[in-house]
Amino acid sequence: MAALMWLLIPLIAAVVTTVWARYAARARKVGDVAELAGYARFREAMERAHSRSDAA
Repeated sequence: MAALMWLLIPLIAAVVTTVWARYAARARKVGDVAELAGYARFREAMERAHSRSDAA
């Protein structure tokens, strides 16, 4: 019985790894367009903050 338990450990690890890999490779709902728009807003905010600190 102990030998069967030792065989179950790699089997369970393989199942968990497969589930994690499928989860990591899933199709994301948010595309590049939203990420690029967020990055553009971030850059604009940083430029505004930088220009305010130069005026002081």
